[in-house]
Amino acid sequence: MMKRVMLTVAYDGTNYSGWQLQPNAETIESVLNRCLSELTGEEIAVIGASRTDAGVHARGNIAVFDTRSRIPGDKFSYALNQRLPEDIRICGSKEVSPDFHPRHCESRKTYEYRIYCAPFPMPTKRLYSYFTYVPLDIDLMSQAAAYLVGEHDFKSFCSVQTQVRMTVRQVDEVQVYRDHDEIVIRVSGRGFLYNMVRIMAGTLLEVGRGQIAPGKVAEILAARNREMAGPTAPACGLTLMGYEFMTEESNEDNSRQTLQSYQGE
Repeated sequence: MMKRVMLTVAYDGTNYSGWQLQPNAETIESVLNRCLSELTGEEIAVIGASRTDAGVHARGNIAVFDTRSRIPGDKFSYALNQRLPEDIRICGSKEVSPDFHPRHCESRKTYEYRIYCAPFPMPTKRLYSYFTYVPLDIDLMSQAAAYLVGEHDFKSFCSVQTQVRMTVRQVDEVQVYRDHDEIVIRVSGRGFLYNMVRIMAGTLLEVGRGQIAPGKVAEILAARNREMAGPTAPACGLTLMGYEFMTEESNEDNSRQTLQSYQGE
């Protein structure tokens, strides 16, 4: 009997060409497909919730796959982790409804962009944060971040390569705070455009450096012009922290159930 299993996937994206399958390149999706196919003896193709870019990390990306395997849904995490490379780990697995699709339901996801601001770079942070020696004004960055909260047309904050008709998105929260020797930009929302969070981070970096006034962010949004916003911040500083899905999967009542919430600290 066919069943659908959901995986919570954490990975260091340094050595991968992003999530999505690509010809002649190793990706998170290709590794998962290969290990699952070997494990089950079936041809498995996972469906990912977020197709992160090359070099982007995750603590809680989501994938689902269909299988006839007799392995219980909650045991796939243990079986897969014995086969996966050390930079990819399954943090949880469970059986879900056969029609559950991680990209076709209401969800909220959270990203963190980390900035190491110091006189000199720290080698142990180079893969997981963006380094700058220029002092950043967190108060100015926080003021600018407030303009990004809410429902807006984020055309100025997405790559010109974005293949979507609608560029309006809902951002629930943007926080800028210090975490020991790093500055963190934490963004939560219902959906993001291609490179959107990295462009938001790049723009807030320019604000922190005094190159863009906080109020200018409202003008950048209104312009709907990518050239108005700041640069796309490097991928290494970005981590997908987790997903929260709301679904009426429960048969006990029609209220929304939290299917999966894996939020990083």
